[in-house]
Parts: sequence; C-alpha cells; structure tokens
Amino acid sequence: MDFEIIHGEALEVMRGMADNSVDAVVTDPPYFKVKGEAWDHQWDKPAQFIEWMGQLAEQWQRILKPNGSLYVFASPKMAWHVEGAVRERFAVLMNIRWQKPPFSTKAEMFRKSDLRNYFPASETIIFAEHYGADNIAKGEAGYAAKCDELRGFVFEPLRAYLDGERERSGFTPRQVNEATGTQMAGHWFTRVQWALPTAKHYATMRDLFNAQGGDYLRREYEDLRREYEDLRREYEDLRRPFNVTAEDQYTDVWTFPTVQAYQGKHVCEKPLAMMEHIIKASTRPGAIVLDCFAGSAATGHACLLNGRKFIGIELSKQWTDRGRFRLAAVRPHGNTDPVACPRLAAQGQISLFA
Repeated sequence: MDFEIIHGEALEVMRGMADNSVDAVVTDPPYFKVKGEAWDHQWDKPAQFIEWMGQLAEQWQRILKPNGSLYVFASPKMAWHVEGAVRERFAVLMNIRWQKPPFSTKAEMFRKSDLRNYFPASETIIFAEHYGADNIAKGEAGYAAKCDELRGFVFEPLRAYLDGERERSGFTPRQVNEATGTQMAGHWFTRVQWALPTAKHYATMRDLFNAQGGDYLRREYEDLRREYEDLRREYEDLRRPFNVTAEDQYTDVWTFPTVQAYQGKHVCEKPLAMMEHIIKASTRPGAIVLDCFAGSAATGHACLLNGRKFIGIELSKQWTDRGRFRLAAVRPHGNTDPVACPRLAAQGQISLFA
C-alpha cells in the first residue's frame, strides 16, 4: 500500500511509530494564534506552544532515519522560536522563505499608513537534518557514523589492492608522493578519507612500482573505476538525498503561487507544486514521508505522484476522510487501480506498508 492517513493526535500516534521508520518529515504544524481555528488557539502562552513543538521534535528525531530530512512550516512571528525548538534536536540547514505573490494575501487590503510593522507576506520553512558525527541521540546508527564505517570498509577491496601492490613493490608512501607530486598517499593507501587515484596518478604509480622489473598494478584503471562507481553508489545511498536542477527553485527564497480559493479549501492548504518540489529534492523513489498534520493531504498527493509512500496523521475526522478520498483518486505511474488504506497493528508500534 502506498499511503495511510491516521485519524488521531500527532504526538500520540508518533509515539507508537518505530524508530528510524521514515525517510522524511514534511509537516505544517499549527502556527499559534494565526488562524481562526480552535486547533491554533490551544495554548495560552507562546512558551506552552514552544514546549509542545519541542515534544514534536523529540518524536521527529526518533522516527526519522539517520539520513532523513525535516521540513517544518512556521509563521514569520514564531519562526525564530520554532527553529529554537527544532535546533535542540536537529542541525538546522536553513530557513527557506516562501514569498507569496502579490494579491495572494491581505497585504493589499490595508491602508499602508495604518501599518505599524511590515506586513507578513511570506512563510518560513525550517529545513534540517540530524546532527552529524558521533551524534549522541542517534548513536552509532547515525548517518555520520555510517559514513565513517563505509570509508573504512566499503572501499576496502580497492584500498587493499593498491596498498598491497605498493608493499609488494617495496616502495613507501613518501616515495609515491614524490613520484606523483602530491600528498595523497595517505588517502590512497589508508582508510582515512580514502580516495581513488586519478588515471594519471595510477599510471605514475604503475611505472614507479615496475621501474626495476616486476608485474605490479596489473588491473586496468577502467576496471578499478567501474568497481569504484559500484561501491560509491552503495556509499551514496547513506547520504541525505538532495537533488535540485537549474530549472528548480534552488535558492532559499521560493515563489510558488498560493492555492486559489475554492469551496471547502483547507485554511492552511499548501500548493501541490511546492510539496512536489520538497519531495523530489529530499527523498528518493520509494521513500516513506510523514506529515503529522496532514490537513488537505497535499504532501501525500505529492508523494504518490512521484513514487513515494505517505503516512499522514490528522486530528480532524473530516479532513482525515477527505485526505483519504483525495489520495485514493491519485493515479501514480499510470496505475488505475484504487488504493486501499492498510490497517494499523492492533498492539505495540504502528506497522505500516507491511
């Protein structure tokens, strides 16, 4: 199954989800007394709201995979506070500014002489990842630890071949540096930040090792290169995905149009194009994306259109039903079969897409 929208409270549902179970969290929590809905007025004071945001961040940290991405929408007024709560658990990469086009907000309705501040015509999107090397919270399951492990072991067959040939020929790393005019021997022959020599440097080493007879470094460079590329792809799979092109909105200021008014529109509905942009930039095909404030299910719609799986959590029964209806109608990759929602596990942690 490609999606599930769970009717429930975000914290309660997330506490039942397994550790390291989603590839990305893309979500639009309440803004704190910005919208005229009861769910945006649950807290009397900002400190209570931020404490709640910290509890959300705690769960995001636990369920997000080590190489996952976090996107959290926030109002301009509260963005600094929300970022602080996120920063307690994550490394904030940047604040993306969604600049709304003219006449898409109420800015044009006010007499400018009556304003006592600049009118907020944008929203903040906090973009974050797990903290890096030796992250206490994620421990050895962390992304940086995995990368260190790969540097030592994934490329080990190539490193061992190069270093073994050097030892057989009797040359030292210092002599290799002198012959190649580099200081790269430590990277070619040891596990510390291992790197594959260039074709030119490989040829120089071969000439050096065979200068007094012998048959060293017999493998052709292109053969080594092919093996390296195979191993590199395995290595890259552990990196946080991020893919944008010159045709994408690749800066930290986005200009996607807002969703035009229609009967039954969600008060916080985000444009599908923007959600697709996030999904394509920060996840790979087949990834599982969580939106714990699913609302109109635009995030899920973007996921299904692009070959990702979606978990939504929604407090409103009405919007849970509408979201499920919307996603069941999506036809990704030419699929015309209706999509059924999987059921939750009866006990213990939530089991999705089993």
